[in-house]
Amino acid sequence: MRIPEETVERIRQSADIIEVINDFVSLKKRGSNYIACCPFHNEKTPSFNVNPVRQIYKCFGCGKAGDAVKFIMDIENIGYGDALRYLAKKYGVEIEEQEQTPEELLRQNERESLHIVLNFAKTYFQENLQNTDEGKSIGLSYFRERGFTNPTIDAFDLGYSLDLWDGLLQEATRRGHSRDLLEKAGLILTKENNKVFDRFRGRVMFPIHNVSGRVIAFGARILKADKTQPKYLNSPETPVYHKSQVLYGIFQAKQAIRQEDVCFLTEGYTDVISLHQAGIKNVVASSGTSLTTEQIRLIARFTPNVTILYDGDAAGIKAALRGLDMVLEEGLNLKLLLLPDGEDPDSYVHKVGADTFKEHIQKNSQDFIDFKAKRWLTEAGDDPMKRAEGISDVCASITRIPDHLKRQTLSQRVAQVFHVSEQSVISEINRLLRQQQDQKKKEFDRNDRQQQRQQTTAPQAPDAASLEDINALLNGLGIDAPPPDWEADTPHAVTSPAAPRPATTRTSLSYQEEECIRLLINYGARELEPGITLCQYMLDELHEIDFQTSPYNLILTLFREAYSRGDILTSADFLNRPPEDDDAIQQQAIHLTTPRYEISDGWEKHEIFVPSEEEISILADAAYRNILRIKKMLAEQRMASLQQQLHEAVNSPDDSDRLMLEFMQMKRVEMQISQLLGTVISG
Repeated sequence: MRIPEETVERIRQSADIIEVINDFVSLKKRGSNYIACCPFHNEKTPSFNVNPVRQIYKCFGCGKAGDAVKFIMDIENIGYGDALRYLAKKYGVEIEEQEQTPEELLRQNERESLHIVLNFAKTYFQENLQNTDEGKSIGLSYFRERGFTNPTIDAFDLGYSLDLWDGLLQEATRRGHSRDLLEKAGLILTKENNKVFDRFRGRVMFPIHNVSGRVIAFGARILKADKTQPKYLNSPETPVYHKSQVLYGIFQAKQAIRQEDVCFLTEGYTDVISLHQAGIKNVVASSGTSLTTEQIRLIARFTPNVTILYDGDAAGIKAALRGLDMVLEEGLNLKLLLLPDGEDPDSYVHKVGADTFKEHIQKNSQDFIDFKAKRWLTEAGDDPMKRAEGISDVCASITRIPDHLKRQTLSQRVAQVFHVSEQSVISEINRLLRQQQDQKKKEFDRNDRQQQRQQTTAPQAPDAASLEDINALLNGLGIDAPPPDWEADTPHAVTSPAAPRPATTRTSLSYQEEECIRLLINYGARELEPGITLCQYMLDELHEIDFQTSPYNLILTLFREAYSRGDILTSADFLNRPPEDDDAIQQQAIHLTTPRYEISDGWEKHEIFVPSEEEISILADAAYRNILRIKKMLAEQRMASLQQQLHEAVNSPDDSDRLMLEFMQMKRVEMQISQLLGTVISG
């Protein structure tokens, strides 16, 4: 169902891109813009840029770009209409839509339908907990025993699944939800005899939310003693739920993580809920799985600082050590805290209270060097071989850190803790790094040989490697991937934005066409002299000239059509185009309006003044020289074509004379333009 245009406009005007993106990524102000590590690809150095004035974002690493609506579409992997509904709900914009029938629900795309049915299940479990005798006597009593208050129960949408074979199935069917969707969402199961029943029965329910707060799965705990049933049961993988990419409590914790600038990482659902209730809200847990790289990267969106809070028993230590190197490898700052033996965060915070728990964290959190060194030194005693093994183990963790300056600083710390020379520590780190590089090279060579064998045995036309493939290969080798325009020899000034590099080799003319469009989009309405706008000047000079690069010619045509109506298009006309109309035009506009670099404020303090492109004299000269370059290149193209025709018309004197005359005319034009540009002319 289409949302009225006036409502779309209200949503766009209400949405602030900084607020929207801050729900998913921690933005930091730099100059007039905001930056962050991109949420769409793995990177260590921030290349994700958000412009609050133009209300757009652009990643100079992977090329993702758009406005607030496009960001929600990309980050949530949803359609244009659903992204508008998300923003409308966030900003309280009412959308007048007819109530959907069960048939319309079935026609919706699968992902959105799954979200709808999962939200129904969440509400169903909540109502069971609060409004049924079984829910109150079993589920609610359990939560009360854990010390959970009503606000906490509501904050985490806790619920209860009745001990019935098909209670949820019957209610869902009555509400118009299909059995197929319920099964795809992991809510029901089908036996071999085609008997259908609820997956979660007689269990307290812990809904799992994504970053934006939508329910995507459930964790469930059985309360009765039944050895035939697992104590904990989680939703299976679905199109909307991938457990390796989700952290329990991230929706409830993200603002606190950003404010406190640290994330506490635990293992269990009740650990998160109890700490949250105690006022320690910047806490999450791995969701039914061991800690994964994707989960660490999710934390990195909000803070570079992680403190692991695990149980003090052998299993807790093992889990902490397993996650340690993974956190370091992603470039985060890591601390570890093991609670007293026999305690977990849930039990310990109830035992000592919130204030004592916070004090315990502050006093006993260790960096990974102290954490590992304490274990090794206790185990080694006076055994020098064990001490050497411990030093090597700590050095191996240091090699995981991508920042070489951090590695150097930490090598000094290792030397102090183990009472050895710093040089010996550095030598061991370098040895391990070389070993890792050799291993990566062997794996690369092995994969390369395997690929060559496959091509030899089954020859086929190779596909051109995409930029994503190249970036993935470079990242795998520990090399930062280049920006999308890494091969471009662009004639733009330093302040010019980077544009996406086409898959095919670009001509010199395409760069000048791009520059012309950049000037039109950014400055088309500016007057170069009284009564003469830049748009009027450039369109007059380009009369009857069409661009050869498709997207630039389309934008040029839009400028011409608008100008014929007495209008001059601005950047807003392109930036605010709905992606469903022409996503390529919006993307090009963002590329051409987003500068990668800004002049530092420090330059002005030292009285170093850089001329601005917005100054009329500089802007007029840029437009003038751009037009000259376009015409010069068109003349050169024509001369090249004439030379080819002359070669083919060697036996036709009349044609040769005509072609030679035109060639000389084009040559004179090219020479005149070269003189105006001040370029060197070859004889």
